[in-house]
Amino acid sequence: MNPDLEKYMRPQAIESPCVNICVVDPDSDLCIGCGRSRMEIAGWVRMTPVQRRAVMLELPERLAVLTRNRRRKGGARARRASTE
Repeated sequence: MNPDLEKYMRPQAIESPCVNICVVDPDSDLCIGCGRSRMEIAGWVRMTPVQRRAVMLELPERLAVLTRNRRRKGGARARRASTE
């Protein structure tokens, strides 16, 4: 096959901030792994590279806000204390 044709037939990788921690925070409606909204995640493949880059530039601040606003539940130590 023609090498130039093969180049265009190969699927192109889409840049994504996904870190495979796909849990949406119910208060903010943002994924706690990547910081995207449900609508952004659903429409990611239809966005242009410029649109995706614009969203990705906002993600560090979104994740910082999620971390600051996160309520601590106590983890395993709190669960053990509540059963004692």
